[in-house]
Amino acid sequence: MDIEARAHSEHPEALRLWLRMLTCTQIVEKRVRGRLREQFDTTLPRFDLMAQLERAPGGLKMNELSRRMMVTGGNVTGITDQLVAEGLVERIDVEGDRRAYRVRLTSKGRRQFNDMARQHEEWILEAFSGLGEKDIATLHRLLGKVKEHVSAPQEAAS
Repeated sequence: MDIEARAHSEHPEALRLWLRMLTCTQIVEKRVRGRLREQFDTTLPRFDLMAQLERAPGGLKMNELSRRMMVTGGNVTGITDQLVAEGLVERIDVEGDRRAYRVRLTSKGRRQFNDMARQHEEWILEAFSGLGEKDIATLHRLLGKVKEHVSAPQEAAS
């Protein structure tokens, strides 16, 4: 039974919508995780870390990676150690700060990430293939409104 199945018709429509969105996210994520494991022998967190580095060719400091991925520094360190050992990323000293270093993709890492990213895009397109372009645009716009509303600073309760 998925999360959405817990909702009943007497629950507010907004709650039922939230549960549907969460269920859809979990289903798609589970499929992506499985395919990354099957086709590339990797994990979604490793893919996510490499995606962040792909967007920053000069590399990122560990604390920046942690912030962007919204995970602890320990998680980033563990994944980075694995990727360094496989020759997919490298650590570079930060000039003027002997305690810090940047992490960036190696050329091998960039090639591997590009292969994974192409497949990832196909999987996501497939997941949304049941919707037309207009449906996708409408859903994107509506979820943007939700994002804007929940991201707005909340006024302090009096």
